Amino acid sequence: FASWNMTCFNSFYQAYQQKLKLALIGQSIFGQEVYNKLRKEGHKVVGVFTVPDKNGQADPLALAAEKDGTPVFKFPRWRAKGKPIQEVVAAYKSVGAELNVLPFCTQFIPMDVIECPKHGSIIYHPSILPRHRGASAINWTLIQGDKKAGFTIFWADDGLDTGPILLQRECDVGQNDTVDDLYNRFLFPEGIKAMVEAVDLIADGKAPRIPQPEEGATYEGIQKKENAEISWDQPASALHNWIRGHDKVPGAWATIDGQVVTFYGSSLLDASVPAGQELAIKGASRPGLITKNGLVVFGSDGKMVLVRNLQFEDGKMIPASKYFSADETTALELTEEEKKMAEDIRAIWKGILSNVAVIEDSTDFFKSGASSMHVVRMLEEIKQKYSGLQLQNEDVYMATKFADFIQMAVRKFRGEDKEEELVIDYVSKNVNNMTVNMPYQCFINGQFINADDGKTYDTINPTDGSVIASVSSASLADVDKAVAAAKEAFENGEWGRMNARERGRLMYRLADLMEEHQEELATIESIDSGAVYTLALKTHVGMSVQTFRYFAGWCDKIQASEYGATIPISQARPNHNLTFTKKEPIGVCAIVIPWNYPLMMLAWKSAACLAAGNTLVLKPAQVTPLTSLKFAELSAKAGFPKGVINILPGSGGLVGQHLSEHPDVRKVGFTGSTPTGKQIMKSCFYMIIYIFYSAATNLKKVSLELGGKSPLIIFSDCELDRAVKMGMGAVYFNKGENCIAAGRLFVEESIHDEFVRKVVEEIKKMKIGDPLDRSTDHGPQNHKAHLEKLLQYCETGVKEGATLVYGGRQVRRPGFFMEPTVFTDVEDHMYIAQEESFGPVMVISKFKNGDVDGVLQRANTTEYGLASGVFTKDISKALYISEKLEAGTVFINTYNKTDVAAPFGGFKQSGFGKDLGEEALHEYLRTKAITVEY
Repeated sequence: FASWNMTCFNSFYQAYQQKLKLALIGQSIFGQEVYNKLRKEGHKVVGVFTVPDKNGQADPLALAAEKDGTPVFKFPRWRAKGKPIQEVVAAYKSVGAELNVLPFCTQFIPMDVIECPKHGSIIYHPSILPRHRGASAINWTLIQGDKKAGFTIFWADDGLDTGPILLQRECDVGQNDTVDDLYNRFLFPEGIKAMVEAVDLIADGKAPRIPQPEEGATYEGIQKKENAEISWDQPASALHNWIRGHDKVPGAWATIDGQVVTFYGSSLLDASVPAGQELAIKGASRPGLITKNGLVVFGSDGKMVLVRNLQFEDGKMIPASKYFSADETTALELTEEEKKMAEDIRAIWKGILSNVAVIEDSTDFFKSGASSMHVVRMLEEIKQKYSGLQLQNEDVYMATKFADFIQMAVRKFRGEDKEEELVIDYVSKNVNNMTVNMPYQCFINGQFINADDGKTYDTINPTDGSVIASVSSASLADVDKAVAAAKEAFENGEWGRMNARERGRLMYRLADLMEEHQEELATIESIDSGAVYTLALKTHVGMSVQTFRYFAGWCDKIQASEYGATIPISQARPNHNLTFTKKEPIGVCAIVIPWNYPLMMLAWKSAACLAAGNTLVLKPAQVTPLTSLKFAELSAKAGFPKGVINILPGSGGLVGQHLSEHPDVRKVGFTGSTPTGKQIMKSCFYMIIYIFYSAATNLKKVSLELGGKSPLIIFSDCELDRAVKMGMGAVYFNKGENCIAAGRLFVEESIHDEFVRKVVEEIKKMKIGDPLDRSTDHGPQNHKAHLEKLLQYCETGVKEGATLVYGGRQVRRPGFFMEPTVFTDVEDHMYIAQEESFGPVMVISKFKNGDVDGVLQRANTTEYGLASGVFTKDISKALYISEKLEAGTVFINTYNKTDVAAPFGGFKQSGFGKDLGEEALHEYLRTKAITVEY
C-alpha cells in the first residue's frame, strides 16, 4: 500500500511538474480563449501583456485576466527607435515566465523578450507556412485561390514568420468560403485547441522544431483599402477570390456613379444570365446586373459572380438587390413598446461606446470606435433583453448608424423583414390519442397552394372507407410551375451556391424533425395507407429517418474516393497533361413513388437526390399523398430554400407523364409497376424520335425500380420453424404490399406438407384489424381497387387448378381487409406462378428432393429479378444458389433485411439503377472529365 501510495504521489508530482509558467502576449477573443483553456489545463499564467484600452474599452484578453487576478500589463509599444524599452522589458522579466505564448499579437516584440524564457516563444499564424507569411495570411489564402487553408504554430525567431514549425493543421477551402467562414469554422476553434496542445507538448519535452522550407515560401503585405480596388480584366474566379479575400476587411471596391462602393458576400454563379437592370461599373468592360438575388458582375471569361451586399462611402450597407430602391424605405412610426426598446438599445450602445458622450441618431457604431468583438457583445445584450428579436452580425454592418439600426431592429421585431411565412391550411384529425395536422395542397416553390385549375380528389382511409381529406389534384400548369421553381433554385438560388457541408446540415436537421414528428408521421401513414402503426413507426418512418441521415453524411464526401479521380493519360511530349474527373449534380429530378411505403420510398430516392445537390419535383401515389405533403412542411421548417423540394399530388397519367416528358427535367426516378415503368421509357423513346426531326430536347437519365416475382427456395435441411416464420414475413410483411415480397415459394418435397401445416397454424394466430391497434398483425389493403384486384387474382388461381388452402376472401368488416391466403399445387404455367399479386397471397410450389439445379431453373424462369431467397444449413449450397439466382438481392436464411447502406435494385423487367447505399448517388450525379496541359 505504501509503495502504491508513493507511485501515485510520484505520478502526481510528475504531472504537476509538467505544467508551465506562461506569459501570454497578444489580444483579441482568440487570445482570451487560449488563456482560459491553458489555465483550465493546469498551466499557470504569470502575466498577460496586451494593448492599452481603446476608447475606454479593455481588450477581451485583459478583461479575462483581470477578472482572475492575473497580472496584466498594457504597453502601447515594446520598442522605441528600434530599441527595446528597458522599463517594459524589466516589467516582463519580473513575472518569471518559462514560455511565451503569442496567440494573436499585432505588436513587434523585442528578441530580448522572445528569447528570455527557458522554452522560448511560440506563435500562432493563420496559414500553412511557409506560404503566406505576413499579417494578411487568411486574406491571401482566398485571394490566391488556395484549395487548402490552415494554421501553423511555430517557434519565434528573428525573422518574419520564419521560425521552426511545432505543429500545423489544414482544412479544405470551399468555393464560396469567406475569411469569416474559414476563421469561424476552423482557424478559431481548432487553433485554440492546437495552442493548448502545443504548450502541452513543450511541457512534456515532446515538441518538435521542424525547419521551414524556403521552397514555396511567400510573403504578402497587409491589405489596405487603397490597394483593394477590383481589377476587372480577370476571370470570374479571380474576381470572386479578390472580393471574398477582402471580406469584411478591408473590403474590395469599385467606383459606381462616382463613388467608392465596397462589395461583400460574393459567390460564383454557374447558370444562365439572369434578368436584371444594368449598372455601369468603372473599369468593367460589361455592365453589372442588379437582379432579385444581388449584383451580377462578369469576368473577362464571360462567367459570373454574384455579390449580395454593397457598402457606400458613408458606411451604409444595403442588399445589392436593393441598389435602385435603396432610398425608398420610409421611416417607421414606433409604438410605445418599440420606443422603450429603442431606448434600451441606446443604453446598450452607450455602454459599449463609453467614449461617446451622447448616442445620437447619427452616431455610427464603427466610426465611434467599436470593433467586431463589440458587435457580438451588443447582439448578446440585446438578446438578453429581447429574446424574440433575432439579430445577426451582418445586420449591424448593414445599419451602422443608430437610427438605421433601430429601424432595422423594429422591422425584425415586427416580423416585416421575414420572407413570406409558410402558410398551411391543415386538415386536422384527433386520432391515435393525438391531433394530426395534414397539409393537403400542392407544395410548389416553398408554398402550399391550390391546384391551378382548383381541382381536388378525396383520399380514403382503407380501414373504414371514410374520406380523410380532399387533396389538390395538380394540373399540367402546376407541373410547369414546380419544374420552373426547381430549375431556378438549382441554377440561381441559394441551394446551388450552398457548400456540401451546409447541404448535409440541412438534411440532418430534416431527419431530426422527421424523428421529432415520427408518431404523427406514422399515424398519417397508417390512416392513409393502411400500414400497421407499429410497422409504420419502425420501418416506414424509422428507415426514412435513417436514410436521410445516411445520405446527409455523404454530402461532403462525394468528390472523395472514386467520386473524383485523377487519371493517367497518354502525353504528347514535350507537353504535360493531367486529366481529372468531377462529380456534379444533374439538375431538376422528377421522382415518382408508389403507395405501399409512401414516406420510405420518398426518402430512398429524394435523400440521395438532395445529397448530390439536385432539386426535385416529387409526385406521390394518388391514393397516398399525405405523408409526402407533411414531409414538405418539415422540409420548409428545416430551412430548405424555396424551390428545392416540390410535391405534386394527383394523377400519374397526367402529372407523372408530363414530368417524364418535360424538357427541363434532367432525371426521372420511378418506383412502381413494370407497365408504368415501360410507359416512362416509351415516353423518352418517342421523344428521342421527335428530337431527331425537330429542335426539341428530352434526353434524360432514368432509373426504374419495378415489379417483382421474387422466388424463395426452402430446402429440407433448413431450420424449419425459422423458415416458416421468415417465409411468412417474406409474403405477409406490410400486408404483402411489398416490392420484394416472396411471390413464389419453392418448398422441397420432403418438408412441403409440414411447412404448409405450420404456415396455416401461424396464420390463424394473426390478428386482423385496425392498424392503429398495437396488437394488430395485419391491416387493410391500401385501396379498394387493389383489394378487388387481389380477389380476382385468387379466383384465377382457383380456376387454373391451384389448391386454395386458406383465405382468398375479403374479411367481413368495413374497410378493405383481405384474409392472408395460401395456395399450393401451383404449376409453373399458371397465372399466379408468373404474375405478382402485391398482396397477402402465398404461392407454394414443391420441388423434388435434392433437385438443386431444377429448382434454380424454375426460380429463374421469370421476367422479374428484384429479390430472391434461400433457406438451407448448407452454406456451400446457399452460396452456389446465390450466384445463380438472377436477382438484384439474394437473402440467405433471412428475408426483408434491407439497410440504408446496402444497394437496392433489380434485374430484367424489375428495372435498373439502385436506391440506397453509395451506388444510389451515381443515379443523381454526372461525371465531368477535365484535361489540363501544363
